[in-house]
Amino acid sequence: MAATMLQNGGFVLGLIGMALVFAATVMDNWCVKDRQGDMITSTYTYKGLWRNCEVSNAGFTECRPLYGLIGYSGHFQAVRALMVVAIVLSVIAAFISLFSLKCVKTRSMEQTTKAKMTLCAGVMFVIAALCGISGPSVYANDIVASFMMTPYSPNQGKIGGMGNYGEEMGKGGMGMGGMGMGGMDMLGPRYTFGPALFVAWVGAALLLLGGILKCIAFKGMQG
Repeated sequence: MAATMLQNGGFVLGLIGMALVFAATVMDNWCVKDRQGDMITSTYTYKGLWRNCEVSNAGFTECRPLYGLIGYSGHFQAVRALMVVAIVLSVIAAFISLFSLKCVKTRSMEQTTKAKMTLCAGVMFVIAALCGISGPSVYANDIVASFMMTPYSPNQGKIGGMGNYGEEMGKGGMGMGGMGMGGMDMLGPRYTFGPALFVAWVGAALLLLGGILKCIAFKGMQG
């Protein structure tokens, strides 16, 4: 009974974690413009893995897709890859988990086979969780690096002498994949954590917990 509860609990947590990681991956607000001291009439920008968006002072939103693989830094491409791998692994693990549940009756499938499938799904959930944690963490680290290197100016958002660092981040220098606007303007905005990062971390944590529960359930099924 305990093994069944652990197995079912791991499956449910894995599904929720998978949904959150997928939602975070497609969200556009991985980083958002730091609005400290902003004028009311200033534009608001937020950026994701697949497109960058800008909200004008009139309330209109315009998004620019981030096509292709060339022109973005290794960090940014790694974050994309980690999130895609996390989604793919979690989807496969969810399917394996579904058919390994004790309540799902399948012909000529022995208990030992279901136990091995449960372990396999658990390990895949754990690996997906590690990818889902690593991707946002790399992205967040680059946000912090850019934020610390671009001191705030009440008038323009940056002190000119350090402003180019943030722009280079956007052009692929450190991995924000469009965090800056891509120009050579020395007085661009700086960015802080967006909601998508926290959604990704929560989803990855649930994947990790679900994977651990399924691995523990494997021991009980073996016994």
